[in-house]
Amino acid sequence: MLKNPIPKVTNQLQHRAIGIINGKYTPNDSDQLNRGFLIDNNGEKIETVVLGKALSILKKHIDLKKNYYWIVYPKNKNTQNLHLQIAGIWDPYQLNDFQNDSSETNFSKLLKELDLKDNYFSVRGELVFVNTQKKEIVIKISSAIKSKNLKNKNFKLVIKGELSLELLHSFVSLDIDRVGNSLELIEYEVIEKNLSKK
Repeated sequence: MLKNPIPKVTNQLQHRAIGIINGKYTPNDSDQLNRGFLIDNNGEKIETVVLGKALSILKKHIDLKKNYYWIVYPKNKNTQNLHLQIAGIWDPYQLNDFQNDSSETNFSKLLKELDLKDNYFSVRGELVFVNTQKKEIVIKISSAIKSKNLKNKNFKLVIKGELSLELLHSFVSLDIDRVGNSLELIEYEVIEKNLSKK
């Protein structure tokens, strides 16, 4: 069974921001692997941190000279500076129990079978801001874990694209492309209109 790097949503109003990027991870310092840059196939550098569960995989299985498909969470303050958090590595052969018939593996073909591609992001959350001049939108993503000891885990993502002002405070599901350090809207679906009125 081929494991989907971006799982299907389990709940209609499930918030998330997750993507997949092919590239090489370069730590800032060989003693501290959790901070560095992801360098994509075009040589674009994106500031990156490695989250705890991915760090042990990185230490045990990853050759830092090679490219991998990284499962990442995006963060940004504007459309020019993307920051990534590595949550995992998608390698169906090396890291999963997927049967490998050939030594030459075509990951992009496998991704296509899952309706995914390199630099694809799935973003689901509340549309909280529309800037028609700049053609930018802001989506608020809330953590599913409501815990007292976690500081408010909501965060906002700035995305290049246009949505109608009428959709403000609606829950939307977005298909996003990463272009350089920007997230750009490809398609959207309105899951529920005007959440705040409920």
